[in-house]
Formats: sequence, structure tokens, C-alpha cells
Amino acid sequence: MVNNQLTKCDITFSKKVQTFSHTFLKCCLYISNSDASCFPFSKILFSKLITSSKLMEDFLDFNGAKNNKKWFYYRELAASMLHLCMASYSQKHILNRLGCYKLDDTTDFVTEGNKNLQFLTEALLKIAPEVIHEVECLGIKLPDEFFKNDNFTSVITDEPLPNDISIDEKDQNQRRQQIVIIASEFLSISKAFDQFGIFQARTLGEIQKIVPEKVNEVEIRRYEMLVHNLQSAFDTYVAPGGLTSDNDKLSELRSYFSVVFHLLQLTGRLLHYYERHLHKTGYKNIYQETQEKLSSLVNSDLLLERIVNYGLYYACHYLSTGRELAQEILNANIIRSTLTTGIPVERGFHLRPSLLVSKIVGYYGGQVELCVADNQFDASSVLDIQWAGGMIQKEGITSVMFKGDDRALKDIKILAANNYGEDTMGKGVPLPKELNYLR
Repeated sequence: MVNNQLTKCDITFSKKVQTFSHTFLKCCLYISNSDASCFPFSKILFSKLITSSKLMEDFLDFNGAKNNKKWFYYRELAASMLHLCMASYSQKHILNRLGCYKLDDTTDFVTEGNKNLQFLTEALLKIAPEVIHEVECLGIKLPDEFFKNDNFTSVITDEPLPNDISIDEKDQNQRRQQIVIIASEFLSISKAFDQFGIFQARTLGEIQKIVPEKVNEVEIRRYEMLVHNLQSAFDTYVAPGGLTSDNDKLSELRSYFSVVFHLLQLTGRLLHYYERHLHKTGYKNIYQETQEKLSSLVNSDLLLERIVNYGLYYACHYLSTGRELAQEILNANIIRSTLTTGIPVERGFHLRPSLLVSKIVGYYGGQVELCVADNQFDASSVLDIQWAGGMIQKEGITSVMFKGDDRALKDIKILAANNYGEDTMGKGVPLPKELNYLR
């Protein structure tokens, strides 16, 4: 008969914390005794520190260190190592992979990336000895063995493996549909990201006004997930083998959202660290004392500068500069059709119907033209549509043709069936659920 009675673990907290600290402290000892200029920190080191510091943080949280004066600072040091190493890993990945990305002149980007990595490395070099000092105060025994440089070699190699897996050609229509979805979503994310508007360096005073009120972890993580979904969809449905060589434009587009994804990873992690561990929230006593100690190790002003003038700036830059390419790819892959339909009854293409048509076209992102007699107008432009409306009214035209993205034309057909969203007096009317995104 199985004894289901739970037995109390007889391992004490002091023994457990010694066990959970072991690998974490080995890494900290390695950093404390390292000369980063001679042997730069590698992704393997960052990975080892991420794993060990996460275990350390979780263990301390599980045992109530957040509410314990004696153990709170050690917990915060472990968290510091975790978040700074995660940001360092993303930064190192960007620099390692930059040669594979098909981006325009990256000279300044590389310079700023190396500057960012140097800032993170210097922070780790300050925190590691502090960890060692703290554990000695806590009575935790330091490991007897040490890591060596050979344990943390670079992952970069000059001997890539041969590309010998042939990918069966997928149904071209299905592939084109996925390309259209991905390009449309890129354009949508890019336009939405303009809300941050970081297209030039900001002063510290300007940065402090937007972080964390406007620029914060929650917002950046949301965009990080959206861009990650683009990369996942691309690698699943467009190019299972990763970066495709059969279409340079597609490879270039993937480069844009890939580098943006890693920049947002880095930025989100540093924002988390700033908001949770350095930003003054009004708490006093042990929390404020710990924040002051951490601020002496990690310059919070410089951290903010790196978050905004590097991470956010280049995320804005590459989302913006990738638009033209995404638009070109989208227009090359959309299914094109034509739609002949009537004009808004009584009042024609004045502001409301013109705005709704342009919103539909903008929602999908593909090219659509409004054809009036022998003239063509950009259906994504409210002014162009109103200009066409003037011609329609002057010449007494009762029907027009839309040409372009079939997805948009299907919704324009629904809109036209509802008199372009208004009654004959020009007042708005409820739209069908298919057009909920116009509200």
C-alpha cells in the first residue's frame, strides 16, 4: 500500500540557498575576475547567467525574500543580473546576426549597438563583485571551482554547415496569401508604432517625461509580441528554412522585422528593470535603500538614454524605413479585382463616405484606385476621393469603378450597399459587423 502522507523536507533554507546559488556565483566570480576588453562576454555566458539568476530569483521569491530585510538585496541583485543579461543576450544576438540581415547602411547602428553592449557589460562588471560581497555577508560559501574562458566561447563560426535540405515548393497561392497578411501587418504595426515618434535623440529631461508614462514595459512588450508573430508566420508559411535566398525582397523584409523584434526584446527588458528596480515609486525604507544601492551600480540616467536613444530609436527607424519595401511586396502579391458600384445617394463623395473608403483601403494596405471615366484617383486618400467626387457631381456620373486589392474591394462593396455609411440626409447609419473596424 502506497503511503500518501506528505513528509516535510528536512533540507534547511541555508542549505537550499547554497545549492541554488552555486552556478550563479560561479558566473559572478568569472565576471569579477574577467577583463571584458580582452575576452568579450559571449552569448553562452549570458545564457548561463540568465538560467542561474532566474533560478536564484525564483527560489528567493518562493521563500519570501521580497518581504525580508536580510535577503531582499540579494534577491534584487539576482534580478539585476537576470534582466541585464537578457538585454545583453539580445544585443549580442543583433550584432552577431547583422551580417545576415539585408539592411541599408548600418554603420551608425553597429556603433550604437557596441556602445549599448559596453554599457551593459560595465554594469555587469559592477554588479558581480557586489553579489560576491553580499553573499559573504549572508554567510553563503563561495564555490571552490571556477569557470574558464573556454567555457564561454563565441557561437560565431566561419564554417557554416552546408545548406542541403530541399524545401518542397508550397502552393503558390497559399504562400502569396501569407505574404500579403505579413506585409499588411508590418505596415499596420509600423504606423501604430509612430505614436512613440522617436526619430531623433532625446534629452534626458524629455526622456524622463515619457518614461514610464508613455514608454513603458507593457506597451513595448505588446509590440514585441506582434512583431514576433510576424517572424513566426514568415518562418512557418513563407520560408521554413529561415532567411530565403530565392527572393531578396522577402529576405530583406524579414530582416526588418527580425532586427526590430530583438530591439524590442532588449528595450522591454531594460524598461522592466528600470520600472521595477530603479524607478522611484514612493516606497520608503528597505525599498528606497535598495534602489539607491542599485543606482550606484547601474546609472539610471544612462540606462534611460540607452532605452530611448538606442532601443526605441532604432525600432522606430527600421519599422519606418521598412514600409516602402512592405508596400511594394504587398502590392506585388495581392489578388487584384474590380468593383463597379454606385455613388453615395444624394450627397456624393463628401467627407464621411470618402473617409470610410480610405479607412478600408488603409486597413488592408494594398493599392486601390477609384476610376472615374478615364481618370484614376488614390482610394487611400480622402482628398483624392473628394476630388473625384467633385468631378462625379459636375459630370452627373452615377457609378464608379474601384480597382485593386480584392480584400478591400469586398468591404467597399458592403459599404456601398449601406450607402457608404449614411442616410440620404448625410447622417451616419450603423454599419454591418464586417466593418466593425471602421468604428
